[in-house]
Amino acid sequence: MKSILEGHSALKAEVEKIAEVAGYLWQNGWAERNGGNITVNVTDLVDDEICQLPAISEVKQIGVSLPALKGCYFYCKGTGKRMRDLARWPMDNGSVIRILDDCASYVIIADHPVMPTSELPSHLTVHASLIEKGSPYKATVHTHPIELVAMSHSKKFLGKDVLTKLLWSMIPETKAFCPLGLGIVPYTLPGSNALAEATLKELEDYDVVMWEKHGVFAKGLDVMDAFDQIDVLSKSAKIYINAKAMGFEPDGMSDEQLAEMTLAFSLPK
Repeated sequence: MKSILEGHSALKAEVEKIAEVAGYLWQNGWAERNGGNITVNVTDLVDDEICQLPAISEVKQIGVSLPALKGCYFYCKGTGKRMRDLARWPMDNGSVIRILDDCASYVIIADHPVMPTSELPSHLTVHASLIEKGSPYKATVHTHPIELVAMSHSKKFLGKDVLTKLLWSMIPETKAFCPLGLGIVPYTLPGSNALAEATLKELEDYDVVMWEKHGVFAKGLDVMDAFDQIDVLSKSAKIYINAKAMGFEPDGMSDEQLAEMTLAFSLPK
């Protein structure tokens, strides 16, 4: 059976981008074993031929009804799959799913019956919210950036916007390229509905959310946009930690300098 990517150049390019980001997550040490997830709304890249593809799996329940997703298609990293393998073989370590008309179930349509991540309900709940709000964002990424997770082990960083301001102040690019900052979700059981609900609430105000002692969850225009925001936040965390390792508290940019940037670059905060 031929791959769904054959004859669909736009979809192929999107999946190749997902594979590229998966490689970056692994190379950065953010995706140990099967850690992390990527889910991308590819509905706009689906044509009539893809719509006619038969299911290659049984009907699977999402666990929640999401009317906004009726007829949508998603590329999803497979459960138990490794990012380093997805980077090389994206259609063997992930799959394309179709949301059915009941908006509470889905089927896999390509390339193989690779079950999506166990956190699929959380990811799809976020995608449904984005669609309901008319957002252009299509991608969600969950990963484990070492320095950011390390900083989340200190309660002093977990107050609202405390870490945002600190990370913004380390290097101008962080405020410019992650202008909404970093939301915080206190430790919650991984994969739980409580974690999904808390994340969804924080994503109303932020594009990237820190899960205390766990990792980050980001939304973006595409998978590269989501990765870029995590990447710049991680760079700031590295600068801070390196300064501390050298034996001093970094000065950081002043409030006046941060405010100057907000005006100069027309940033939202």
